Amino acid sequence: MQEINTFFFDLDGTLVDSVPDLATALNQMLSHYQLPTYDEQTIRHWVGNGARVLVERGLSGSAEATHKYTSNEVDAALEMFLHFYRTLEIKRTALYDSVFDTLHALKHRGSTLALITNKPAEFIAPILSTFSLSPLFSLTIGGDSLPEKKPSALPLLYACQQFRAAPSQCVMVGDSKNDILAAKAAKIKSIGLTYGYNYGECISTYQPDWVLERFGEILTLNL
Repeated sequence: MQEINTFFFDLDGTLVDSVPDLATALNQMLSHYQLPTYDEQTIRHWVGNGARVLVERGLSGSAEATHKYTSNEVDAALEMFLHFYRTLEIKRTALYDSVFDTLHALKHRGSTLALITNKPAEFIAPILSTFSLSPLFSLTIGGDSLPEKKPSALPLLYACQQFRAAPSQCVMVGDSKNDILAAKAAKIKSIGLTYGYNYGECISTYQPDWVLERFGEILTLNL
């Protein structure tokens, strides 16, 4: 196997804890429709499949996202949620411990870094800019950047193509089953982080190649 020199990172639950802001925006949207609101811990288990699925889970009050709303009604609720989320200006989103130093260390080693998230692309740049991470990433891919998002292999294979890198040279780093399933589908190795959002499931259930409790442990791996 060729040496791994290209890292694909998820965003929410991997680099940043964005649930406080996502929960605020979701509850503002639900309040607008005079629907029940939910505590932050409940919403934490709903994050990871993109904004539309989060909205559907909020409308249904369940991770199963079973509701009576039409597609047009969900579209309207999604736009309302995105409106509220934009106005928050990343007030309570926080960078996880050691993320800044670890990403800089990887970049200093000569590694190529890409961001592959299911979050709408418009929100990527403001978050990276807020935490002074923008210059580290050679490519960013949002959930609406391509026809398919994780757990599809497409975003990862697209990144490989852009970097002219073989899958064996890459590793996907994430906190969710979507990250691990996408990596497996793309035949790319994966690092599963235990501290993020994975719907209350243990990330090791999905058998990533490595399971880490802290982001900084990435630097200790023999890749």
